[in-house]
Amino acid sequence: MHPLDPLAAEEFSGASAILAREHGVGAGWRFASIELVEPPRQLITDFEQTGTVPERLARLVVLHRAENATYTAVVSLTNDRVLEFTHVPGVQANFTVDEWEEADAALRVHPDVIAALAQRGITNLDLVFIDTWTYGDAVIPDQYRGRRLGWSDIWVRASTDGNPYAGPVNGLHLVIDVNTMELLEIEDSFTVETPEIMGEYVPHLVPERIRAQSVRPPRKPLDIAQPEGAGFSIDGHLIQWQGWSMRVGFNYREGMTLHRVGYRDGAAVGGERVRPVANRLSFSEMIVPYRDPSVDHFRRTAFDIGEWGLGFMTTSLELGCDCLGEVQYIDAVLHNSAGEPYKIPNAFCVHEEDNGVLWKHVDHNGNVEVRRMRRLVVSFHVTVANYEYLVYWRFYEDGNIECEVRATGIMVVTHIKEGQLHPNGPLVDNLTYAPIHQHFIVARMDLDIDGSDNTVFRSETHIQPTNADNPHGLGLIQVNTPIEQEGFDDFDWNTQRTWKVVNENSLNGLGTAVSYKLVPSAAIPSLFDPTAPAFQRAQVIGHTVWVTPSDETERWPCGEFVNQSSVDHGLPEWIQAERPVRNTDVVLWYVFGIHHVTRPEDWPIMPSDTVAFWLKPVGFFDRNPSLDVAPSMSTHCAPGHDQASHDHTEHDHSQHHQEVAE
Repeated sequence: MHPLDPLAAEEFSGASAILAREHGVGAGWRFASIELVEPPRQLITDFEQTGTVPERLARLVVLHRAENATYTAVVSLTNDRVLEFTHVPGVQANFTVDEWEEADAALRVHPDVIAALAQRGITNLDLVFIDTWTYGDAVIPDQYRGRRLGWSDIWVRASTDGNPYAGPVNGLHLVIDVNTMELLEIEDSFTVETPEIMGEYVPHLVPERIRAQSVRPPRKPLDIAQPEGAGFSIDGHLIQWQGWSMRVGFNYREGMTLHRVGYRDGAAVGGERVRPVANRLSFSEMIVPYRDPSVDHFRRTAFDIGEWGLGFMTTSLELGCDCLGEVQYIDAVLHNSAGEPYKIPNAFCVHEEDNGVLWKHVDHNGNVEVRRMRRLVVSFHVTVANYEYLVYWRFYEDGNIECEVRATGIMVVTHIKEGQLHPNGPLVDNLTYAPIHQHFIVARMDLDIDGSDNTVFRSETHIQPTNADNPHGLGLIQVNTPIEQEGFDDFDWNTQRTWKVVNENSLNGLGTAVSYKLVPSAAIPSLFDPTAPAFQRAQVIGHTVWVTPSDETERWPCGEFVNQSSVDHGLPEWIQAERPVRNTDVVLWYVFGIHHVTRPEDWPIMPSDTVAFWLKPVGFFDRNPSLDVAPSMSTHCAPGHDQASHDHTEHDHSQHHQEVAE
């Protein structure tokens, strides 16, 4: 076992057993989270170089339900003992899947809920779905302060297999104490007649009149084959491909994490070696505010990572549906709120993809050189209630890294009366609107560009003044400014601002410092009044990038405990220390996402909305590192090469054409 391997099933059981034995954590408690304490970098290096195994530690957050008290603990799995057990006053642990399911079960049989639904003509409780959300401090009713609270939407399916999110029971909400599962209040604000809509997407439920309108011809088969097997290798959680190497991690909160990302460079200064690029890559928070102050939506701000956890929401992947080609999977293990482990089969998908032309030139003398691009894709998918997030980290032969997120699933909707205004969301169906909302994702990138001591530079293009040296006003210059002290920065369209992570101690063959740059596509503004309570809880979204020194205790940009929070206890507080970040181990935090102005084409199920950003080498290599990529198998792709090098079996040609088709 490598020190960064995620906790195994027996380790989850062992961690919960230690707390049960030493502190009575059992009946009446919930294990909100159990995760590996990742060893310090030096201990990992020692293990890789000498085989010295560091102590295996786990960190737990547990909740005493009767006392509504949250505790953190650290246990040694190696030595079977408790190292820390601390009460954290005034906070709420993350919600658990068990609480969400138990709330639905408790509320649907409550006589007052049954009566409230019956008053609206809803009597078949098998069709009812109760979806409990978390609270922010500003919207907690005063009479319920000091409790672990949830508020609930109610949805009704049109049939047993129907889409629950197509049947909102607008104006009816429930307030529940999720420690006791006590119904505290039924909020019955208004009623609206249910309009006739088409909210189904499962084929046999889509009305015949709509299915009959389709003129789409059948798809032809598209098979991806690699007869000689995949071009990557997986050994436990270590992945290697085309010079790239990385380790896959997993925890309840971030979901999939990537560690020890490096590139084996045969042309490196000093000789062939694996050059570090990133120590750790992950998503550290996801904030989804709904920008609608109406009764149905004013509480609807989700912290999908901090309140719920991408790991807990990770779903199993399937060949042909989620991934194509010569696919290999890695399973994951997590725990329920009793501290018992469970397995997520096929949690991560690893595969290669053809991605068009890598580089090409047609010379004036007729010579053609073309190379096709391949990329390695490491992905996982999560379902957070109505939304799905599909996360893809892609590694390229030219040294690029791409991170893509696709949002799909089902929008939250509200029915309205004829003639009623709906300023906070467009109509998506008959008398039905979907609120405008945003998805802010915070990528936490602990980059190690050719070593751990790095500096972040703001890199901007400036217009060179028109003068004797630039008489036609053509000149552009690139200005690189080091960020000396931790803080934040914002995207600037006018200068095409990017940020380079530079190792000033490592020079390439041209004598310049090696670096990677963040290409900040998908950066969006918060569009919040700074005094808004939702913004106060998530001030990280107010800026595009943040730069801090690497600190293993600083992982969560809005603070560790965001459930029922009032202010952001993360990045805005950390940077008050004004620590230097020049030529040191730094973390680059990037805020990106989707500004979702809803539309009818997003209903009843949303086509994937795709956003991405890139990490691109800038002087990390001395030249194009993909010059050594072999030409494709078809002779017309590289006529200047010896014919014999392209003679392959018909099977190989078939393989190539299938890859091109992909």
